[in-house]
Amino acid sequence: MKTQSGKKFNLLFNGVVIVIIAVTAFFFIKYMVHSGNYEETNDAQVEAYINPISARVGGYIKSINFEEHQLVKQGDTLIVIDNREYLTKVMEAQAALEDAQARLIVLNAQIRTAQTGTYVNKDMIDAAKAKFTEKQQDLKRYKNLLKEEAATLQEFEQMQAKYDVAQSEYNAAGNSLKTTHSKIEELQANHALLEAEIKQKTAQLEFAKINLQYTIITAPYSGRLGRKTIQEGQQIQSGQSLVPIINENHKWVTANFKETQIEGMREGQQVDIAIDGFDDKTYHGTIEAIAGSTGSKFSLLPADNSTGNFVKITQRIPVKIKFTDTDIANVKAGMNVIVSVKK
Repeated sequence: MKTQSGKKFNLLFNGVVIVIIAVTAFFFIKYMVHSGNYEETNDAQVEAYINPISARVGGYIKSINFEEHQLVKQGDTLIVIDNREYLTKVMEAQAALEDAQARLIVLNAQIRTAQTGTYVNKDMIDAAKAKFTEKQQDLKRYKNLLKEEAATLQEFEQMQAKYDVAQSEYNAAGNSLKTTHSKIEELQANHALLEAEIKQKTAQLEFAKINLQYTIITAPYSGRLGRKTIQEGQQIQSGQSLVPIINENHKWVTANFKETQIEGMREGQQVDIAIDGFDDKTYHGTIEAIAGSTGSKFSLLPADNSTGNFVKITQRIPVKIKFTDTDIANVKAGMNVIVSVKK
């Protein structure tokens, strides 16, 4: 009985050993075949653009229209800041612009009045010139009469005085026209300054309107929001980060292959992507870019191998892989993946 039992045990043991050896050989051969046809690494993660949504202006938060990890569309209103202060600044800038425009209207009226005054000055010059010419001729006549003793010296002196008055009036009319022209030039210079001031006031109004628009914070693109760390009524500052947003429409994998693995890799090469979080599901992609340097060279403090204590370490090259599958909504940034590139 013992001999029979021993034989059965030996047969069973040998069978188990053979099965183990066969299974081990199968997986070993499979691994060798896979290794011969694929370059593989598990030093890889899913990447996505994660950008902070920041405040462009400061103020108190009036309302928050999102929840943590909510999926939002581009243009959705996320946060509303109390806008009363910015609305007042818009009204103030509008009033300043209207004041400058009103002053420009008054100045244009003054310029038109001064230009009309030049016509009056010209008429006065013509009248003064005619009077001056008349007195000039009278003076010549009285000179001749005085020589012929047909007029008295007193009459001549009276005519001389009238001549001097006419000459002064003529000169004054000419100077008045010059003064009017100078006044017009001054008003035109002020016109240019006022136009520049209006442009400045217009820019200030547009700036105030832009700041007013910034009190409504919207999603810059479609994606999923991160943690909610703000509350209604909270005071925020310009430039403060409010909530991160993940671009769900653009995801890729960054795989760090050993420097001995990338010899045959090229852009556009097909890639199989196995994500640790999803069993029995393989995604597909293509190599989009291969880094021009090892990952260590991008570090803040790259290694200096000229110090005399060099230890050779196999370096890794970052490779960017683009998903070709479209059903990647459940793929999250930061997930660990195994990447296989066919040789």
